Amino acid sequence: MPNKTDTGPPQTGAEEKATLQGFLDYLRCAIAAKAEGVPDPQVRTAGVPSGTSLLGLVKHLACVERFYFLGEDVEDWDATLRPGPDETADGLLADYREAVRRANQVIEACTDLTRPAPGPRGGARRRRCGGSWRT
Repeated sequence: MPNKTDTGPPQTGAEEKATLQGFLDYLRCAIAAKAEGVPDPQVRTAGVPSGTSLLGLVKHLACVERFYFLGEDVEDWDATLRPGPDETADGLLADYREAVRRANQVIEACTDLTRPAPGPRGGARRRRCGGSWRT
């Protein structure tokens, strides 16, 4: 049974980019809402056998946004799942929202979803605006 505060997915329009952005924003808001207001140490407590916590997931997703849409490389993906003791929930949520804001600018500027997004530097695999991998 869904939580009474959960909302359903967004209405989609006829345009592919609007649908993409609508669903991305819906999912982005959902994860941020799950982590907001959760006190320490619960926000850092692993909820699954892998050891991932809500705060770790928020930190990781900020890195994912910057990797796929902004072309920023990630040296250690495992480290993105582990918030440091000096990283706060408020700080990591603000970082996530800033990464999302910047990623949305890239999506808004994308006029052709078949063209590559910026992708990581250094010749690593690139992500297309439309979602297929491209080298």
